[in-house]
Amino acid sequence: MSKHSAEKTPAGNNGMKKTLSLWNFFTIGFGAIIGTGWVLLVGDWMIIGGGPLAAIIAFAAGAVFLLPIGAVFGELTAAIPISGGIVEYVDRTYGSKVSYYTGWLLALGNGILCPWEAIAISTLVSEKFGEFFPVLRSVKLYTILGADVYLFPTLISLCFAVYVISLNFKGASSAAKLQAFLTKALLAGMVLAMGISLFKGGPQNIQPFFSKVNGPASSTDANNLFAGILSVLVMTPFFYAGFDTIPQQAEEAAEGLDWNKFGKIIGLALLASGGFYMICIYSFGSIIPWTEFVKSSVPALACLKSINIVLYVVMLCIATMGPMGPMNSFYGASTRIMLAMGRKGQLPETFSRLDPKKGTPVTANILMSVLTLAGPFLGNKMLVPLTNVSALAFIFSCTMVSFACLKMRKTEPNLNRPYKVPGGKLGIGAACVAGSIIIGLLVVPASPAALKPVEWAIVFGWLAVGLLLSILSSRKKAQA
Repeated sequence: MSKHSAEKTPAGNNGMKKTLSLWNFFTIGFGAIIGTGWVLLVGDWMIIGGGPLAAIIAFAAGAVFLLPIGAVFGELTAAIPISGGIVEYVDRTYGSKVSYYTGWLLALGNGILCPWEAIAISTLVSEKFGEFFPVLRSVKLYTILGADVYLFPTLISLCFAVYVISLNFKGASSAAKLQAFLTKALLAGMVLAMGISLFKGGPQNIQPFFSKVNGPASSTDANNLFAGILSVLVMTPFFYAGFDTIPQQAEEAAEGLDWNKFGKIIGLALLASGGFYMICIYSFGSIIPWTEFVKSSVPALACLKSINIVLYVVMLCIATMGPMGPMNSFYGASTRIMLAMGRKGQLPETFSRLDPKKGTPVTANILMSVLTLAGPFLGNKMLVPLTNVSALAFIFSCTMVSFACLKMRKTEPNLNRPYKVPGGKLGIGAACVAGSIIIGLLVVPASPAALKPVEWAIVFGWLAVGLLLSILSSRKKAQA
């Protein structure tokens, strides 16, 4: 890596192409965080919080709450810039077994979001474009978990997925170009919403600041503004998941990269995403009185449809392309995690293989392509379970990295750290506390964000597969 980084890549594993700039890393994280949830769910955020104001405050607080965790990733990645670094950080502090399950859970958290995004694309094509072109819903394949799966939306989603997969097989630079384009498209969507709000609506439309309103698919249990803020706050980690994709591809950073600035990129992506969410909530919530806005299904699109059909189609196109951003980022991050686990001998040796010409993980790319292409066939009823499972796996891994960073300050005090967490050990401790609180919200049964039985079944099933692979890897090592 560059002279500004603390450690080189592992010996004999320098076949990855070093092409990613600071802007590329920013767009990888920003695109992974934003996706298309802001279009699909902005109305639900207002309903659950009791109004746009509660949702805006909650998303601002959520970004600040996660900043210490982002800083922890910045410190460790700048010091040890290798692909799938999470596996390395935890291995050096808590040993191979803890590292294995941390990496395995993060592979689950990142990996299942690729088929999730494929499902989101097929859902938008079926439900929204199907209004203009009924032929899209003319051939029903089957019904799964109560959701209808149609032929043409499935094929269109598969085309999007194949495009993302092909770019990741070519290399990080090709995938980064797509991410840069999608980032601009998402910003265009935000500007469109802002413009309509300025000319069509006004701040008076976000009043009343709190009101209990039932929507087509959601409601609130809050009785006041503060309770509304808390109700949305527990959801925000789901919608900020993705900043961890930035450090997963650190080994592909361009030569001469300033690693001190790299450490700040993760926090910048979090803050930029928070600002994006806040602006979108305000803009959509002020176009018309928000209590009327939230009555429609997917109100962000329904509202534009009633104002101007051209603007509606533009936003619909942006929303349909949006899932490719997270799919692209999480695909790259997942393959790098598997690569790191292969290098450590935690997965079969084949996972450590790189394409000699393109410098991309071979086996991991194949596995992720199969998982991604399965998405459109699962139906949209799988969206919520996959989201919640991903959230737990993501935040658990982030919390383990925070504890690893704290311990490494003691065990490796002389490690060159081009970037350090602001506040030192106190700042790292804040990251540990923040992660632990979020885990508690996801696992304590009384929490509004607690996992359901089907979601726990997915988690334990994945851990069982991981245990089996661990046993097989240990036997092969013993035989060797």
